[in-house]
Amino acid sequence: MSLAIGLQRWPFSGDKSYLEVILTLQTALESKLTAELKPLHLEVINESHMHNVPPDSETHFKVVVVSEAFAGKRLVQRHQMVYGIVAEELRGGVHALALHTHLPSEWQGRAPESPACLGGGRG
Repeated sequence: MSLAIGLQRWPFSGDKSYLEVILTLQTALESKLTAELKPLHLEVINESHMHNVPPDSETHFKVVVVSEAFAGKRLVQRHQMVYGIVAEELRGGVHALALHTHLPSEWQGRAPESPACLGGGRG
């Protein structure tokens, strides 16, 4: 994964650098999952806009990960692996994490669509 996703130029005065790393929650999830699981396929999709949250929120994510690291693991164990890797983010603002964890032999090429939100006054 390229770190360039999280980099932006910011005009600072004085001796400060012109480069500031802006790490979004989505980028942090992608980075950690990539480093730990070495996935053949990874999607971290911010679905917050589908929920009753302020604009530009990072609270609801769908994670699709295909990795050999899941070999010999039941579904619950795979999810526990992912939760362990992103534990800090779960404590710090992620409200919902929809997980789709697959071995390469199980991967069908796409994850199911997420259902519409019915909570928080929607529905």
